[in-house]
Amino acid sequence: MFWLKKIVSQLLMPIPLSVLLLLIAILILRRRKLVKSLILCSFTILLILSSQWGSYFLTSPLESQYPSNNEPISGQCIVMVLGSGHDSTVADLATQQLSAIALARLTEGLRQMSLGSDCQLVVSGWGGGDARPQAEVMAKAAVALGVDVSRIIQFPLAKDTLEEAQYLKWEIGDRPFRLVTSATHMPRAMMIFEHMGMQAQSAPSDFIARRGYWWRLDATNLLASQRSIHEYVGQLWLKIKFAFATDDPVSLGS
Repeated sequence: MFWLKKIVSQLLMPIPLSVLLLLIAILILRRRKLVKSLILCSFTILLILSSQWGSYFLTSPLESQYPSNNEPISGQCIVMVLGSGHDSTVADLATQQLSAIALARLTEGLRQMSLGSDCQLVVSGWGGGDARPQAEVMAKAAVALGVDVSRIIQFPLAKDTLEEAQYLKWEIGDRPFRLVTSATHMPRAMMIFEHMGMQAQSAPSDFIARRGYWWRLDATNLLASQRSIHEYVGQLWLKIKFAFATDDPVSLGS
């Protein structure tokens, strides 16, 4: 189910979908009316999703659900930063091996730690195609930025947000904690943690919704649209998964 989710999600992204439609158009070139429709559909997808207004229309509703969190943390301080990609071959420094999204999340996580006292930082994420897990690289980057290694907890086996929530629940139970992830991903992440009965306090980072010239078409807008569509598809997948899941939270990650 994990890989099926990934494949279906990717096929619904703007560029793969547009290329697929164009490929179908080429294969059935003799049927001119259908070919024209498919080519027009591909053109429309790229036009809207790479535009400033199209990107903002998709991204803003996600990012406006949870504002930045500047509230001081009282009592036990736990900050969890969800993983989001790295490449351990890029450079010797962990801070440069993290993706831009992961680094933005980690930066916000450290800011959240400064709002409490004696905080623990939880980092997570498996390696995927990389020899080193995301959690390890994130932890090394945090140490490089001044966090004491004794205050860091790693979940190097978690493949997605569902598994990250499971590992954290096993670690801290129902204690409250600050959840740091990208603003577009926050609504879906909160759905998961709340469904598992955890007291997550949102602390979004990496806001990408931008107002600008409506006619501007670029890859940045297309990437923002792609990330937003990924989240909408992910939320739909979760609703279906939760509807058919048992009451056992562990079953959600299967």
